[in-house]
Amino acid sequence: MLKSVQLGNSGLQVSRLCLGTMNFGVPGKGHQGDWTLDKAQSREIIRAASDAGLYYFDCADFYGLGACEEIVGGLLREMLPRDEYVLTTKVAMPMGGNPNMSGLSRKHILEGMDRSLRRLGLDYVDQLIIHRHPHGLPWHVAVPIEETLEALNDLVKAGKVLYLGASSMFAWQFAELQMTAERHGWSRFISMQNHYNLVYREEEREMNPYCLKTGVGVTPWSPLARGILAGAYQGGFDKGSTQRSTGSDRERTESLYRGDNNFLIAERLGETAARYDSTPAQIALAWLLGKPAVSAPVVGVSKVSQLENLVAATEISLEAEDIAYLEELYRPLDNLLSLGMS
Repeated sequence: MLKSVQLGNSGLQVSRLCLGTMNFGVPGKGHQGDWTLDKAQSREIIRAASDAGLYYFDCADFYGLGACEEIVGGLLREMLPRDEYVLTTKVAMPMGGNPNMSGLSRKHILEGMDRSLRRLGLDYVDQLIIHRHPHGLPWHVAVPIEETLEALNDLVKAGKVLYLGASSMFAWQFAELQMTAERHGWSRFISMQNHYNLVYREEEREMNPYCLKTGVGVTPWSPLARGILAGAYQGGFDKGSTQRSTGSDRERTESLYRGDNNFLIAERLGETAARYDSTPAQIALAWLLGKPAVSAPVVGVSKVSQLENLVAATEISLEAEDIAYLEELYRPLDNLLSLGMS
């Protein structure tokens, strides 16, 4: 069974792994439509997660353009009492063609949260994550951060949101948000869902140390580098072996992982996994779980067997020499945020 951890220095307890549900919804709907699981397949995975002690679930309004929230909310209501799980959703990405249906304006935050709650069939979410910085996406209007922060605080005060989280941004931007919220007496962010794994480690420079110093829990997305570290690409982007790695997601994966040593690191991962009688995915996750400030990586799966594999990874402790071997080939990369978005 998975252990529980404190999320940052907040009072919220979460399971050691968070189940990402981007691929739960209606096949064909949304940006991940060609590798989406339907309701029956999603139910099987949520049931297995609950049986393993995983009770922290992550979704977003943008996933499947609302379909993810509808499926996840319905299944959680069907399977678990409300006080036995922690649910996160997100706001900021485009939910329609109107200019006010994206970004982090007061209008979109308040209206977006109400729509999310209706889709989820719930009165509140445990955590609302801003799905990038208020100025973090090319199509965002430069909303004053005070407007964003006050609207988020109003949701907390209204009881629709219990805690706030943030996702990929520069460390200076996150620090500015936190300091501005503190100055006004508004709710601060308790977690940072950032992009962090063995082949993309730029967050070790500033964001992760900042979160560790200030008591913010780190919940990395893409801990397996969209399948690279699980062997889905078998040594090259043209060698995908799964529905996701051979579909439209391949282009997104290539845009995120530009390092020359990606597949050499993945090869070392395979060697290390053999020594531990484990899988590459398990070793990649064990490496991440050993890093300071990391509370609960967000893992995505398409099969129950994959989930069971990752749950088992939480019991693996890597030797220092193996960690050094895995990390040796990493070279500094352009911070993806400086190229537009991560």
